[in-house]
Amino acid sequence: MSSEEALGSALSHWFSFNSWWLLLPFVMLLVVAAFIVAFVLLLYMISPLISPKPLKLNGAHVVVTGGSSGIGKCIAMECYKHGAFITLVARDEHKLVQAKKEVEKCAINDKQVVLCISVDVSKDYNQVESVIKQAQEKLGPVDMLVNCAGTSISGKFEEVEVDRFKKMMEVNYLGSVYPTRAVITTMKERRMGRIMFVSSQAGLIGLFGYTAYSPSKFALRGLAEATHTEMKPYNIYVTVAYPPDTDTPGFAEENKTKPLETKLISETAGVCQPEQVAKIVVKDAVQGNFSSSFGPDGYMLSALTCGMSPVTSITEGLQQIVTMGLFRTIALFYLGSFDSIIRRCMIQREQSKAADKRE
Repeated sequence: MSSEEALGSALSHWFSFNSWWLLLPFVMLLVVAAFIVAFVLLLYMISPLISPKPLKLNGAHVVVTGGSSGIGKCIAMECYKHGAFITLVARDEHKLVQAKKEVEKCAINDKQVVLCISVDVSKDYNQVESVIKQAQEKLGPVDMLVNCAGTSISGKFEEVEVDRFKKMMEVNYLGSVYPTRAVITTMKERRMGRIMFVSSQAGLIGLFGYTAYSPSKFALRGLAEATHTEMKPYNIYVTVAYPPDTDTPGFAEENKTKPLETKLISETAGVCQPEQVAKIVVKDAVQGNFSSSFGPDGYMLSALTCGMSPVTSITEGLQQIVTMGLFRTIALFYLGSFDSIIRRCMIQREQSKAADKRE
């Protein structure tokens, strides 16, 4: 073999050897990607096996606080359509009677019963415990508690009366603590149950005008997470719902005093119907999902703020991991838009004041 041929053979061998090493990273990347895809598919297949067993509403006793109107009433109606026995709890006896008639129209059999109890769930725990016992004596142990009693107020921080901050925490937070405390012992003894806390999207993000309202709804999330860790070993699952603005009597009342900035920011998400909200939250509670959100905005907010919140399935956790970066990017644009709205309103207000002075 001539020297030229030997050199050519050596170069050919060297290039083929190095080309393999050049391709090795790509091959390794493909192998890793294949393993990840296979792992995700495996988790997706086994996740139903580790999810809670759905609660059967047919024949179940469901207690709904704040059940005389709005979302609470619609949740009661949705549960009644599935064969549940309902206890409606609210302050206004007249509204309770009207709500009872509407719920009874949704019956699927003649054995179902709607019980009405008039009590303020935010005032006296002993009274709340007493009426819950009465309800259980008549309709049996509580299978699902829906904490929907709540109120709202909007206004600039310095313009909201100090007493209203206390009122918000009493109704929106303690109004959920007391009924939950009243049913939890029996649920633990039976080793089954569902507890739902109806929060708000304002319980995931603090917005202009909600300095009194948002903290009371944020508190429900902390309560839900803590009770979930205590109750899960007893097969009791907690759901916290984050509905957006919903077309209810409470929302209409809130709009009467809502600052312009708050209205403009809220309009970016639209308004839901209480019947739609009820279907989603009941479905999530029955399945034992910890978080219940609504629409693309709601899902994004829930995923962005998940933090150390429980997940119902591995699939849910993976979705949060994958989407976190993208959702944070989108959220930054939202925050910029909100800041712009607030600045524009401030400038317009200042210009209007200046014009009034000149006149």
